[in-house]
Amino acid sequence: ARQQGRGIPRSISPATMGEGKEMAVTDSSSPDFAARVAERMPYYSKRVELFEQYRAREDAAMAAARSADVKINVVLPDGATKECVKGVTTPLDIASGISKKLAQNALVAKVDGGVWDMFRPLESDCALQLCSFDDPDGKETYWHSSAHVLGQALELEFGVDLTIGPAIEEGFYYDAYIGDSSLAETDKAKLKNRMEVAVKEKQAFQRVEVSREEALGMFMENKFKVELITNLPADSVITLYRNGPMVDLCCGPHVPNTGYLKAIAINQQSRAYWRADAKKESLQRVYGVTFPDKKLMADYQHRMEEAKKRDHRTLGLNQELFFFHQLTPGSAFFLPHGTRIYNTLMGYLREKYWEQEYDEVISPNIYNFDLWKTSGHADHYKDNMFSFEIDNQEFGLKPMNCPGHCVMFNMRKRSYKELPLRMADFGVLHRNEASGALHGLTRVRRFQQDDAHIFCREDQIESEVGMFLKLMNDTYEILGLKYEMALSTRPEGYLGELEMWNKAEAALQRSLEATGKEWKLNPEDGAFYGPKIDITVFDALRRRFQCATVQLDFQLPIRFNLSYAQEEGIARPVIIHRAVMGSMERMIAILTEHFAGKWPLWLSPRQIMIVPISDHSVEYALSVKKMCRAAGFHVEADVTDRKMQKKVREAQLQQWNYILVVGEQEAKEGTVNVRTRDNHVHGMHTISS
Repeated sequence: ARQQGRGIPRSISPATMGEGKEMAVTDSSSPDFAARVAERMPYYSKRVELFEQYRAREDAAMAAARSADVKINVVLPDGATKECVKGVTTPLDIASGISKKLAQNALVAKVDGGVWDMFRPLESDCALQLCSFDDPDGKETYWHSSAHVLGQALELEFGVDLTIGPAIEEGFYYDAYIGDSSLAETDKAKLKNRMEVAVKEKQAFQRVEVSREEALGMFMENKFKVELITNLPADSVITLYRNGPMVDLCCGPHVPNTGYLKAIAINQQSRAYWRADAKKESLQRVYGVTFPDKKLMADYQHRMEEAKKRDHRTLGLNQELFFFHQLTPGSAFFLPHGTRIYNTLMGYLREKYWEQEYDEVISPNIYNFDLWKTSGHADHYKDNMFSFEIDNQEFGLKPMNCPGHCVMFNMRKRSYKELPLRMADFGVLHRNEASGALHGLTRVRRFQQDDAHIFCREDQIESEVGMFLKLMNDTYEILGLKYEMALSTRPEGYLGELEMWNKAEAALQRSLEATGKEWKLNPEDGAFYGPKIDITVFDALRRRFQCATVQLDFQLPIRFNLSYAQEEGIARPVIIHRAVMGSMERMIAILTEHFAGKWPLWLSPRQIMIVPISDHSVEYALSVKKMCRAAGFHVEADVTDRKMQKKVREAQLQQWNYILVVGEQEAKEGTVNVRTRDNHVHGMHTISS
């Protein structure tokens, strides 16, 4: 059993390490980091010495393979076949034999579909694919290798104990333990400089395989690495990687050498906790990003600057949409203008639900924990729930609607003629997110979802999923959001009958194909209780978000013993969990930043501002306001004692879609002078009731 994951067993994901929490950093000149580095240096040196011993085994194995000269065939994407030497020839050798440019651009290989170091000898006949930075596997390898370079810098500058350093959506981070010390803003430059030294040295990435006992001997001075290793089976074969003085526990793969990193930025420092447990050691998390081209770095930095300007937390306050208060962390106060957006989105969904014949329901917020024991959430989700005692019994606030909807389905006998039964619920949900994970509207404790559950027969899955995908597409089109879809199929350890899984996956595939849009396959990435379609949304800054979901569930109907009567006998329904926007709070955060606060008219909380030129026009301005409000617009009139030009400018800065200027002439003619927030003047137009 080889170690899985990026520097950690796959069972320990970056999420389990604790979310980064931004913190104020102060000058770190007081901690004696030089002394700490000197103290840790024997440990760093020992790792290299042991690595070289294990590397000698790899070299001997390659020499033996070269002498044996066993031939293997490697098939390239174009169908061409290369004859190679088993245990000797590397993907980099093959790339170099084709063209110098190909070898320079190839960051990682895929051997029979699995990622593979460019410098690692091939072991058998195989199909070979080479990935550049343009490929997802290329990016992940590039940024994970960069995390190792950051780890080296953290060790040599500050004498840290490293924990994990994964690639993330755009960049990487490394979590490190430095006792009670913390890094300062000025330390980011030190880390960048140290990384640039490693880049100039073009340190080769090297790989060795060791036993669990050998790995424990190498990392015995780092309790975090020891904990990761001891959680692996005793007979595990573990991989280690070295670049320069840095040796790390890692399954790889990595780029050939550190010289591939052409542009480096250290983005921020934050606090995390070991194992996501605030009771455990506090860690310093350092985020960075690298690129193989300085132009890509410039584009990234431009997008990040734009993202700062669009930060929904700032815009939410400036536009008086919502705010947070220390008395109720993780729960937003939506002000009148923010509530307008909230209600407009819900109103749009309700119209769509009416078209697709959903029935909206209202379910309780508090349930006895017996419900969660039946659903399985008591065993697997309790730490994320708010629970309390009532009359010596344990109750909990609902974190999701599906168990309650099962109770509603089961309140009486059901017939096949009632199916599909579509239950929509905008009920309030609560999840006990860690305080360090809370982040504006994107990570909250109190929220609402456009949640719905479809109870249907197996032969109705395809049509129901097809209807959902159309609803989702219509919604994202009107919001101006692009998206991509992926089918996640049966994982290892799935529950249920294989035949049902095969039928369900085939139905989902047909539904995807019917959309006419591109989609991807994520083999073995479904939930244990059913296959799903993963939908990833992209905003104006090309950032990725998970909002919509459609998930089949074969197990919850079994847990709740759901059934319906057929013409002969009874059968069990399939549940389709589905959401278009997901959390309404999260969607509002995404849209605030996507539109940069410039809301489209239909969604805008500030649609029309009436600006009277003088006091003589106030009465007419108020009558125009009354007509606009009667027509359903969010409208206000600025009757303050200020100059017209200042009123117009302020309305534009507040992002009112239209500013209607009125004076004595407009009052006589029953007109308004129209201009937009972008100062496009449309001139005089008649207004009528």
